Amino acid sequence: MFRFETAGESHGECLVATLTGLPAGVPVSLEAVNRELWRRQQGYGRGGRMKIETDTARIVSGVRHSRTIGSPIAILIENKDWQNWTEALPVEDIDGGEDKRKPVTRPRPGHADLAGAIKYNFAEARYILERASARETTARVAAGALAKALLGEFGIEVLSHVVAVGGARLERQASWEEIEALSRKPDVLLGCVDAEAERRMKEVVDEAYRTGDTVGGVFEVVAHNTPPGLGSHITWDSRLDGRLAQAIVSIQAVKGVEVGFAAEGAANFGSRVQDTIHYDRQQRRFTRGANRAGGLEGGMTNGQDVVVRGLLKPISTLRRPLESVDLATREPALAAYERSDVCVVPAAGVIGEAMVALVLAQAFLEKFGGDSLGETRRNFEGYMRQVREF
Repeated sequence: MFRFETAGESHGECLVATLTGLPAGVPVSLEAVNRELWRRQQGYGRGGRMKIETDTARIVSGVRHSRTIGSPIAILIENKDWQNWTEALPVEDIDGGEDKRKPVTRPRPGHADLAGAIKYNFAEARYILERASARETTARVAAGALAKALLGEFGIEVLSHVVAVGGARLERQASWEEIEALSRKPDVLLGCVDAEAERRMKEVVDEAYRTGDTVGGVFEVVAHNTPPGLGSHITWDSRLDGRLAQAIVSIQAVKGVEVGFAAEGAANFGSRVQDTIHYDRQQRRFTRGANRAGGLEGGMTNGQDVVVRGLLKPISTLRRPLESVDLATREPALAAYERSDVCVVPAAGVIGEAMVALVLAQAFLEKFGGDSLGETRRNFEGYMRQVREF
């Protein structure tokens, strides 16, 4: 069974990702993994933490001579900020350790602070903050890079771009060629394919900087060249659109998800929403009049690009803190502030890519199986012959 897990705290020694179920023989490039980690750190509006960390992956098991060997893969990513927290967050208690802690007694509205402290019966929210932090997604992106490596062997690519930042929005559909070109750029502003729309997005971020606020937005993940038939219609939990929705909403600060053009469809009549079906006799294949369904029908991929959007709320750590209550005194107080970002929408898109790649890789291996890449490829090629001959 293909699955992944992450471990680690925001200011702990390192982050860990484990990945089980990749077949043997998948090529793995540390340069490609580190490129994904770099992409996650980019974007206008990032905070001081990104000036400290230069994320690089260290694979300690499951990969030898640049190929997977079929055993569990473990990836470590060092937190360089750990040197500033070794006394505040030691594994074993130390003499005088109580004085070195950095408690968080003023929970931030919109964060996990208060709900987590209540759930785990902590007097303050430091331990909740450490694990709930989006720093954890660094490990997801590393695992997602390996899922991308598997999918790439079968021509499937997963990329993202930014659709909106605050009220500034891209008012047209981006082409795959534009999204692909964007991913190759050596620098990242706000991850939008349109320069004028990106300029307006930057103005929104600048306003948030000026006012001590934060701003959210919308990112879009596109999986290109996805074969038909991944996922299933037969049980509620095997439907791929549901699995993708859970994966996207699991990203910190994401509060909503859209598969295809769901919001537009909800406001229209059925005759304007469904993707008409056609048959190209020369190429002997089915085609569609559009892709409003986002490449998913009945919980299964239909052969078109998979399109999923994440709706990201403004992050909850503000330089101009909101009203809260001190957990120690129960008196009104301003929420805690720790070094943080103003806008993370481009980074959230890269995290979204990782989550989509991980879900698709799982569905792909459910469909085609294989303990080795060669076995998986034979199964895939046999199925694709069936699809062509249908």
